[in-house]
Amino acid sequence: MTNFKTRIAAQLKPRRLQLGLALRVTLAALLALAFAQAVHLRLPLWAVLTSIIVTQLSVGRSLKVAIDYLIGTVGGAAYGGAVTIFVPHHSEWELLAVLAVIVAPLALIAAIKPRFNVALVTAIIVLLVPTMTQVNPLDSTIDRVLEVGVGAITGLVVSFFVLPSRALGLATNAAARTLELMAVALRELLAGLTGGLDTDALHRLQDGIGESLVTLGEIAVEAESERSAGLSNGPDTAPLLRTLLRLRHDLVMVGRAAGGPLPEPLQARLGGVLEQFSDAATGYLSAAAMALRGRGDPPSLQQLQAALAAYDVEVDKVRKDGTTRQLSGERIEQFFALGFALDQLQQNFHDLAMRVAERAKPGETVTGTAEDDEEKNGAA
Repeated sequence: MTNFKTRIAAQLKPRRLQLGLALRVTLAALLALAFAQAVHLRLPLWAVLTSIIVTQLSVGRSLKVAIDYLIGTVGGAAYGGAVTIFVPHHSEWELLAVLAVIVAPLALIAAIKPRFNVALVTAIIVLLVPTMTQVNPLDSTIDRVLEVGVGAITGLVVSFFVLPSRALGLATNAAARTLELMAVALRELLAGLTGGLDTDALHRLQDGIGESLVTLGEIAVEAESERSAGLSNGPDTAPLLRTLLRLRHDLVMVGRAAGGPLPEPLQARLGGVLEQFSDAATGYLSAAAMALRGRGDPPSLQQLQAALAAYDVEVDKVRKDGTTRQLSGERIEQFFALGFALDQLQQNFHDLAMRVAERAKPGETVTGTAEDDEEKNGAA
């Protein structure tokens, strides 16, 4: 029995974010229905649906969705109610004309600002519900706002107090996952300078880094919503995102330099120091990812600096003994591009160290693991 419980716990632990979201959504739907029935709302359905929409993976996203939904609902209800009340539509043709008057401008607004597309839906509901039930347009407008308000409040309360998930922690985990992907990609790229390069595998790695950065950018917006609302006092995620974007650009430069193996004379001279730099750089990225998750101090740059210094010394020797004179213009360009890319990496590693230090809180750990980013995508 103990082994069975252990296996179940091991299977459920990586899915705790998804399980928490499922619990919050279920509870929000039940409470919204109970609340709607208690205050005798005409259509509790909209309260339940709104509570489900508002209950998101992070508190920051729930807050953003709730604000957008409420603004869109109030705006759509006001416009749809005004048109419905003051423009006659007793015949089918008149109803079609009024529907066009409502849909056209709100559809344009939704096309420009997709976050307010609920305004169009709300206005249509306000117009058509009185044609199907015994309710006047003003009551339909008020009911719609109340129903959405009940659902939004319920969803927010549940998101805040029931297993709340902060966007700041999700952003930190997403950043750590990105650094781990960069470490793998950088090792493959540098290995390609002295051996074969699996282009397809490298493209998959680069795509994975790009997707991870997109995810981090989305979560950063949610984290900023939390900060603006006073729900989080952690550091701004934007500088960390900018640093990772610069590191991604560095990898692109290394990739261009590693488009093909170095000439044999350069491989013999630089192969060893490139391997040292690869070990130091990828080790630093992995250690920085671990420090982010553990809220620890940034790893030391000493090994990386020593490896780059050793590379620079060997490069100077190669240039002084005339080895580069035997190379074609394309190979010389590859040689210098590689040195520039490695220097840029070191500079941005210093920036990364500052970003990690901003989040260093000894004794605290970020809730989550390496799998949380993938869970986040699936839950969303």
